[in-house]
Amino acid sequence: MLLRELTRLFGPSGEEGEVRRFVVEHAAPYADKIDVDNMGSVIAWKYAKENKENAKTVMIAAHMDEVGFIVQYVRDDGLIRYMTVGGIDPAVCVSKRVLVGQNRVPGVIGCKAVHLQERDERSRALKHSQLYIDIGAKSKEDALSKIAVGDYVIFDSDYVEFGRGLVKSRALDDRVGCAVLLELLRHDYPCNVAFAFDVQEEVGLRGALATAFRVRPDCALVLEGTTANDTTGARVHEEICTVGQGPTISFMDRASIANPALFERMRALAKEKSIPWQLKRGSAGGNDAGSIQRTAAGCATVAISVPCRYIHSPASVCALSDVENQYNLVKAFLDEGGNY
Repeated sequence: MLLRELTRLFGPSGEEGEVRRFVVEHAAPYADKIDVDNMGSVIAWKYAKENKENAKTVMIAAHMDEVGFIVQYVRDDGLIRYMTVGGIDPAVCVSKRVLVGQNRVPGVIGCKAVHLQERDERSRALKHSQLYIDIGAKSKEDALSKIAVGDYVIFDSDYVEFGRGLVKSRALDDRVGCAVLLELLRHDYPCNVAFAFDVQEEVGLRGALATAFRVRPDCALVLEGTTANDTTGARVHEEICTVGQGPTISFMDRASIANPALFERMRALAKEKSIPWQLKRGSAGGNDAGSIQRTAAGCATVAISVPCRYIHSPASVCALSDVENQYNLVKAFLDEGGNY
């Protein structure tokens, strides 16, 4: 799969161009048609080889964007104040390396030295308003000669495989889904498949609203990375999901409720094909299913996610086996024509 290459790309919400170009290039040899909509989402079509007009249309969706920051203003001393793009816990930011703008100017997120902090500041996580980006500039003018207000910023973090089949990287949410979509595109299916690489999921599930309206699918599977809480000593039902035990199938979250028949079919299919899977033991968060489900006359949806530790951080962790089994489960569904 192309996961390593995808995680290296610059793609915060609203600035997905680099990811989009990569997707179009690698989808082109296998897609029957590629559309790029006015928001920048990519729809790669794969038509049924027989009876295309009467075959079901299945939408498989993943989002190209990642969380990040935007340069808000530059102080006289050259330090940069920022705004977040998507949900980022400030506790994961201090001392982390970042890349600013398309030129990828290196920097680091800093804060007041601990021995200068007030007592209450040392007893809780600092807020984003107390942090700044340092690119080594001597002054405001020096900083603005390298970057500009409005530049996007991403974490600077390499893809590293470690341990027993684990990988560490930024942007696993949701470059794992994009990697699986590109792999699925290599095959033919007895249904029409719209592979949707959506923009702006992290800032309100925006791109999927437009792609679903354009496709008008009979059903949709949303491929995601989702929070795993399996390292904190939480009780089993509080862990949400466990890295290495297969992709999660969600019954609901704060944005959508899975179609009951589609949900049950995915669970049954995983058992029939001996594909490891797990039920997502929680309903926090949301994903593009929330937009797709409510588009036009409505659409049956279900989310299938890869468990990720430390999500929305520069060092998310997932199991490559979970990515592989996300692929196996979705391919099994498409091989049967998207029936449920």
